[in-house]
Amino acid sequence: MNFIHLMRNAGQCVLICLIFSFTLFASSALFAQTIRVDTTHPVKSIIPTEALGAGIDRLPTAATDKLFTEATIKQVLTAGWQPVSYRQNTELFVEAWHWNPQGTWSDPSGKGYFVGNPKPGDSIRHSFGYFLPHRGFTRNDGTDQNGYSRITDGSTDTYWKSNPYLTKAFTGEDDSNYPQWVVMDLAMSHPIDAIRIAWGEPYARRYLVQYWTGEDPIKQPTKGAWLTFPSGMINDGAGGTKTLQLTSSPMPVRYLRIWMTESSNTCDSHGSADRRNCVGYTIREIYLGTISPDGKFYDLVRHTPDPDQTTTYCSSVDPWHQPSDINDKRDQVGFDLFYTSGYTRGLPAMIPIALIYGTPEDSANQIEYLKARGYPISFVEMGEEADGQYMLPEDYGALYLQWAKALHKIDPKIRLGGPVFQGVNEDIQVWPDAQGRTSWLGRFIDYLKAHNRLSDLAFMSFEHYPFEPCKIAWSTLRRTGAHQPHHAGLA
Repeated sequence: MNFIHLMRNAGQCVLICLIFSFTLFASSALFAQTIRVDTTHPVKSIIPTEALGAGIDRLPTAATDKLFTEATIKQVLTAGWQPVSYRQNTELFVEAWHWNPQGTWSDPSGKGYFVGNPKPGDSIRHSFGYFLPHRGFTRNDGTDQNGYSRITDGSTDTYWKSNPYLTKAFTGEDDSNYPQWVVMDLAMSHPIDAIRIAWGEPYARRYLVQYWTGEDPIKQPTKGAWLTFPSGMINDGAGGTKTLQLTSSPMPVRYLRIWMTESSNTCDSHGSADRRNCVGYTIREIYLGTISPDGKFYDLVRHTPDPDQTTTYCSSVDPWHQPSDINDKRDQVGFDLFYTSGYTRGLPAMIPIALIYGTPEDSANQIEYLKARGYPISFVEMGEEADGQYMLPEDYGALYLQWAKALHKIDPKIRLGGPVFQGVNEDIQVWPDAQGRTSWLGRFIDYLKAHNRLSDLAFMSFEHYPFEPCKIAWSTLRRTGAHQPHHAGLA
């Protein structure tokens, strides 16, 4: 089964995302051809009512009530598509998702980690994302100008914190198996010989400070290498604010990485009642530049709470948040409205769970809720565009297995998959691991195999965008079907 995802924004153009597992259209030939079809030996078939479907995406909040009306739905359904998928957008915005507005906070004071209520109550018409106050991205491949990093925001009262679910307390494996990192981009090369790191709690006891030798390490991760500064290997760090002389004389650097492998496992500002507050890594602010002969530090970093700050990227983000972090300008359509509106035609729908910035308990409750309502589910997509969040495949794999375990407790037969890659036409490359492997997909599959859990991956999904927004030409779709590489929508 494959899906055409129609992503609608009120008053805006339609953007179409195609997921193909086989070619739909023949090539547009410029010369005569003879085509022979052997009808006695079908190789592959397509059933349009099963292969072509639509997707309901996140909407501006004011648009939901306009698009979910009987007249609009009746008109839209004349397009004839059958299966529907529910598109998650909160993770592209680096947000936690409250699929059910009713639920429980981990901290009794009403903040922390939110778990939606699995018991049906009032019909859920709207749901919203919540910005993450411990974010470490200035931007990602989802929404470049949405929010900012807490690593270079100019305040040591705020901080980035890594995802607690990537620590031994939850993976059962040594933290060094899942190194966490932050990358800084100075926009151009500058002379560098020193770094000042204002650690929070928990801090890194063992870490490397490295520089990049090639082109953009985020966009072109195999066109260069990370090298450790002569004095960039730190063992048994003591936390606090530390200034490190990285090299004896300044050297040109644009990209810098802090690679963390051992945590102090001390507790952050949220206290010790929840163990998630006491694992991973926390950085309050980073300063990068040079030290003069008289010991004065000259900082090159732009510290500001907006996208004009010095750009940072990070390996993961702690999904801790509070009610004031709500983004109520965009509506992740409520599941009850989604299923009862008529858009699904009563057919099983592909639905997502929030994995990258969520909790296993919340996702399990989501599935329990949908089953209690009697809503049919075809497949469950695990997270949204892990590659666009710059996750290493082993990190995604570690989360995937924790979530799969929780979901299969609710329904052992539920079919899980992902990783919902962005629109790409070739193998996604990442920084090489210890064996020199750079294939994101290859390493993810190897991770599942190594943990004897490949059976938890029932399908793989990809996104493909053949059209430029607002410049739609149907001939482009025909060429896409003929010439684009095949994208597996279902294994």
